[in-house]
Amino acid sequence: MTLNLGQKPIKSSSRREYAEPARSAQELQARLGKAKVLLDLAQRRNYSYDGIAMGVTPALVILPGSTADVVEAVHFANQVGLPIVARGAASGLSGGAVPIQESIVVSFTRMTGLHIDPLARIATVQPGVVTLQIGARAKPYGLGYPPDPASFRTSTIGGNLAENAGGPVCFKKGVTGDYVVELEFVDFKGQVHRLQRGAYDLIGLLVGSEGTLGLMTEARLRLEPISRYSRTLMAIFDEVGQAAEAVSQAIAAGAVPSKLEFVDNGCINAVEDHLKMGLPRQAAAILLVDTDGDDPLVVEEELFWVAEACKKHGATVRIALDSAESDALWQARRSISPAIGAVKPRRLNEDIAVPRSSLPAVVRTIEALGKEYGLRVVQFGHIGDGNLHPNVLYDPKEDSEEKVWELLHEIARVALRHGGVLSGEHGIGMMKRDFMSEAVDPETLDALRRVKAAFDPQNGLNPGKVLPDPSPTRP
Repeated sequence: MTLNLGQKPIKSSSRREYAEPARSAQELQARLGKAKVLLDLAQRRNYSYDGIAMGVTPALVILPGSTADVVEAVHFANQVGLPIVARGAASGLSGGAVPIQESIVVSFTRMTGLHIDPLARIATVQPGVVTLQIGARAKPYGLGYPPDPASFRTSTIGGNLAENAGGPVCFKKGVTGDYVVELEFVDFKGQVHRLQRGAYDLIGLLVGSEGTLGLMTEARLRLEPISRYSRTLMAIFDEVGQAAEAVSQAIAAGAVPSKLEFVDNGCINAVEDHLKMGLPRQAAAILLVDTDGDDPLVVEEELFWVAEACKKHGATVRIALDSAESDALWQARRSISPAIGAVKPRRLNEDIAVPRSSLPAVVRTIEALGKEYGLRVVQFGHIGDGNLHPNVLYDPKEDSEEKVWELLHEIARVALRHGGVLSGEHGIGMMKRDFMSEAVDPETLDALRRVKAAFDPQNGLNPGKVLPDPSPTRP
């Protein structure tokens, strides 16, 4: 399931070699406490990977408990000349939290402060807070935190901020960055900054920057009232493009579903093997749809518009009778990632986003590409905003990894040809950084490199991610 990049360090000419490791690290342990600085090799190896990629074992791991600890970590990194890689729950799928050279990993899992202000409708959170906990703590006040990536039971808000994560509700309610009202971060010098939304929206620049511009240590997040009513349906299609066509028609009719998810046949059968819940194994694709609101008539009307659009495109529609049936359908959606991970020993994913008008052509083209390359490709995603997750499932003993990479590149090109982008929510990381040379024109890439240099002139924050080298080569 992982891409092994090996253990060979990639040296950075802008950083000094790691000086006197034992003495320096012991000094850091004396300042922070031994429990916050991991030196044992077996412990450090646990911080060399994320949900998709394996990298280099870090030189040491720091587990800060406060912003002050993060400042100490940055000062130490500058002292010894090692880069910093920020890490949360490591559920990411682009290699963004994976060290690719000798580095210090700063893992935020112990920074778990969470405070709910129900009157202001604000959650103040540290980066190690698990995403699910924000909504759970806000629920007694009738409030919720809408962004809900599929990994919300394990992913942390720091990672969500780094990737600007979305989830099934993103079409109607937006993504992580839409809910950030204030942000604290530590820069490459170890200085602490507090940002608010303004004319020069630096929060918008930090969110989604994948740890390459600063270390985010606290955020104030906007909460919303929980909708009083919701309904769920599943539409079953005989052809993948029909599902995409139905989505466009339903939205054109005026429906604004709170959740709108696409799942193809490969995912359906993987989940059915995993959960055995009675999903339609013969279906080419299904749509899972929620409508919600405070007026039950509006909720039912939107559900009707979606159902009619699906029926016009050949679907059989099933409406959940109660919350238990609805919860079961959404459990199926959230189980896709682990389910497809069991189909083949390894998988690599794309995270493209394209205009809704292009969705029928895009899903059909990707399905055809999988057949052309003779590789197992499954597709799912937040189809309401055009965000698709094609996954290539393969066995390195039987399938050519070179061919897998070629297919991934072709899928990326499909998105670009249709006016789309390389990532909707998983980030660029190291997995897609070389594709950026085709996705972004040279002038824009140069501007992005100047932004990186302004925030991180020594290239000490998560080097080797997002931006391609001037003459890129595939990892």
